[in-house]
Amino acid sequence: MMAQLGLQCRGLVTEVGQLGLTGGVAFDQAAAQVQLGQSDYSLALGVVRQSLGDINTAMDFGIRAVGDVNFQAPFAIPPIGWYALDCARYMHDHGASREDIAQIAVKSREYARHNPLAYFRKPLNIEEVLEQRPIVEPLGLLEVPARADGAICLVICSEQTARASGRPYVVVSGRGFHHEGYHQIGDHPHDLTAFPSASNAVRSALQSASADLDDIDIAELYAPCTITEILVTEAIGMFPKGEGFRAAQEGVTAMGGSRPVNTSGGCLSRGHPPQITGLYGLLELREQLLGKAGRRQVTGARRGLHTCELGNYNATLAHVLEAPW
Repeated sequence: MMAQLGLQCRGLVTEVGQLGLTGGVAFDQAAAQVQLGQSDYSLALGVVRQSLGDINTAMDFGIRAVGDVNFQAPFAIPPIGWYALDCARYMHDHGASREDIAQIAVKSREYARHNPLAYFRKPLNIEEVLEQRPIVEPLGLLEVPARADGAICLVICSEQTARASGRPYVVVSGRGFHHEGYHQIGDHPHDLTAFPSASNAVRSALQSASADLDDIDIAELYAPCTITEILVTEAIGMFPKGEGFRAAQEGVTAMGGSRPVNTSGGCLSRGHPPQITGLYGLLELREQLLGKAGRRQVTGARRGLHTCELGNYNATLAHVLEAPW
């Protein structure tokens, strides 16, 4: 990439490959280089061409990168199967129906209709979601992410440099990370739907930003499937355990709701090139905090929360972004 662009660098050039965490780690490292004084400007960028890749190879890489291949391979549990297990468990524990969970797909599409970067912008209703063929029970075609291509580049610099440039910018005010020390889908007994890494990482990010969850105006949460968004909102304390699906039903996370989540359309409608999804989420927060999100704009948004994950949220990286005024 450096050679193709003809870029010289005195700080650090590195390639990151940790599936869902990749974009967030690239951003994290770019920000760290600036914070350490190693660079004046850093780039966090990526290009993904899933359409050119082999599905079986991608699945094998996914399990080996973030899953317990020795445990999962004999049982043929693919990455999307992780989230299907989450969904089945959640429905059993809290009495949620498929329709309850599928509402996230409808909400996501409504946001995406107003996002020019989104893959899928055609209006969607709950009947259309439920009538699709199953992919991994109980998740159907429109409740899991489609294969996607994409490219993105974010520029990071010090606030002093940004201010001097005269260009609009946002500030990274908080950062948190947590790894649980085991695979979510593996031989370690635990609560499959609790996502403690999300809770701990977000808590750390908020503490470093001197903020509370109530101070967050908008959240872009890494959520490949419908159920994932529900579980993450509960894990970070946005809603009580078992109440996330009801919040979606009542429009709390939808356009005009009091807790807007994944206003970009998220993985389901904006698109999910896995390695750069984290960068797309950070871009959405920037657009919202600068008032550039058009018809999906959250009125008065001044502080945003972003998460990305590794292996069904056995690890989470979180950032808090703020408008500088």
